[in-house]
This record gives sequence, C-alpha cells and structure tokens, in this order.
Amino acid sequence: MLARSVTALPAPGGRRLLFEQKTDDYRAIVFAGPAPYLQSRRGADLAPTFPELARAAAALGIEAVLDAELVVHNDGRLDFAALKQRARRRGAAAERAALARPAHLVVFALLELDGDVLVREPLRRRRVALEDLFAARRLSAPWALCPQTKDRNTALAWRDPAWGAAGIEGVMIKDPHSPYRPGVRG
Repeated sequence: MLARSVTALPAPGGRRLLFEQKTDDYRAIVFAGPAPYLQSRRGADLAPTFPELARAAAALGIEAVLDAELVVHNDGRLDFAALKQRARRRGAAAERAALARPAHLVVFALLELDGDVLVREPLRRRRVALEDLFAARRLSAPWALCPQTKDRNTALAWRDPAWGAAGIEGVMIKDPHSPYRPGVRG
C-alpha cells in the first residue's frame, strides 16, 4: 500500500482517522519465519545487505508478513545517508556495518500471521493484532512499533521541524476501517 501526498491534515470534526509517523527510510516487506526474506518496494532481496534483520525475522518464532520502514539511527536521529551507505554492502562488509550501525524495522502493518491473511481486515483490527504480536513476543530492537495516535494535535506536533531534524519526514493519515490494498495509493 502506498501513500498519496497531501499538504495538510484534515480539518477536525470529520470522520475518525489514525495518524502515524512517516520516517526517512527504505520500505520493506518482511517475511518472518524459518526462511526469512526482506523485500524492497521494488522487489529486491534486502537480506544480504541487512543480515541482522534477516536473523531477527528468522528468530521471530512465528511465520508472519509485516510491512515496515527500514531505518538506521545515528547520534539520536534517523540517518538516511547512513542507511544508503549500509545498502551498498554485502557479505563480510554488511556484517561489519551491522555491528557498527545496526538497522531497525519500524513496523506499521501486519499482513499475515501464522497462515492467517489479514489484508482484508480493517486497519484497526490489523493494528490490534500487530500490538499483540509485539507484546506476546516481547519485541525490542531491531523491532520497533510505529507510533500511532487518534489525536490530531499529536499528529500536528509530529510535523514540527524538530521532528524533521530527528528523521520524521511527515505524518501518515489512515482510515481505521480500510483494508490493506497492495500497490494502491490511499
């Protein structure tokens, strides 16, 4: 599912919406399980470049498909330049880079869990299932749950330049009743 660009948050008082932080990153679909696969938005295999994430997907302990943003932290902020540098490494160089600047997955969607396909479920149900997965598996780094709020004022605060300096490039606006529509802008 892809985002459609808008210039402002919807006016208050309309239908209930959910807001999520949009990070400066690479998009990745994570196929977790015994044979993990990390796929870029264009279909490339990211596992050789980010071996620590492939290991985390293998160690999840359950088969799942997650939609996430792949990020690298540096000096208290998300660092897109460091992410691009990491993306050029393979083999032993990728392993060294994983130790020096580990990547993380900011997960915002659970698409399948243990064979149960969730894409037709409304976002609010998929989010509950995602939060349950994080709690049940006690997920921590390199896993991160994408911040989400119903509060428009919190979403407006995320647009502050201070958040931009930290690597948050915007706000995603989502309908809690919408299914996940692969390849569709919404």
